[in-house]
Amino acid sequence: MTQTPTTSHVRATELAAAENDRKGWNPLRVVGRAFGTVWSEPKARFGIVLLALFILMAIFAPLLAPYDPHDTSFPHSQDGSAAHLLGTTGVGQDVLSQLIWGARVSVSVALIAGVLSTIVAILVGLSWGYVRAFWGEGVGFVVNLFLVIPSLPLMIVIAAYLHNGGIAVIVFVVVVTGWAWGARVLRSQTQTLRSRDFVTAAKFSGESPSRIVFREILPNMTSLIVASFFGAATAAILAEAGLEFLGLGDPNTVSWGTMLFWAQNSNVLLTGQWVQLFAPGFMIALFAVSMTFINFGVDGLSNPRLRERKAAR
Repeated sequence: MTQTPTTSHVRATELAAAENDRKGWNPLRVVGRAFGTVWSEPKARFGIVLLALFILMAIFAPLLAPYDPHDTSFPHSQDGSAAHLLGTTGVGQDVLSQLIWGARVSVSVALIAGVLSTIVAILVGLSWGYVRAFWGEGVGFVVNLFLVIPSLPLMIVIAAYLHNGGIAVIVFVVVVTGWAWGARVLRSQTQTLRSRDFVTAAKFSGESPSRIVFREILPNMTSLIVASFFGAATAAILAEAGLEFLGLGDPNTVSWGTMLFWAQNSNVLLTGQWVQLFAPGFMIALFAVSMTFINFGVDGLSNPRLRERKAAR
């Protein structure tokens, strides 16, 4: 005689299955699969290698730079030579050493500001899109306000008010002006996922809103979050270079932006030393290219058809 399962038995089975699923979920495994998907795209592979070279340059700058970037004992305004491959500045500093050391500040600002902007966008976007409360209209007003206000004038005003605050001020300005777009996109996707069956099942099983948001909804927006980070990091390095070029940063800091600032003040185009403007500008452009190329592979995380085409080839 077959025994009919009782409600308690069914509930115990469901709880056991949920517990096994929880134990089997490994963040490192998820990250590994995501990286493998991105790495399978040749363009993304090129971008990852290029980004890794920038990070290694920033880390090992003391070993790679031939001279101290602040050393002014060299001949002034010299063209490229065996001793100084990219020449020297108007005050006698080695341009190549400044270019290598400048990666530390510029790449750090891009990555740190990109991460912080993305974190703010995630917290605001997911909570704004999932929780239906009276304060949602207020959050929407603030987000729309930051989207409407031109970011560059706002950055200039904030940086001018906090003048000579160092790299921390640059990062703060970039984060304040760079989170709204990502929050808007994540909010729209959260609203779409909120009505899915797996979210409804999690609600009926008694899961807390925070667990639903960060365990059920957040993993399904990996590609959007990564793309938001790359966009924020690219905007951050451009903003840092722009603010430093306008003289709103710390002129004593060695970065690609300050190199542009001092090159412009020295009128290098008139003296024929255009490499002092071209070199840091080219590095900034290459960094943006690396982020763009990696984003080609990120598209495969959210588009199964791209993965199917790669598997078919």
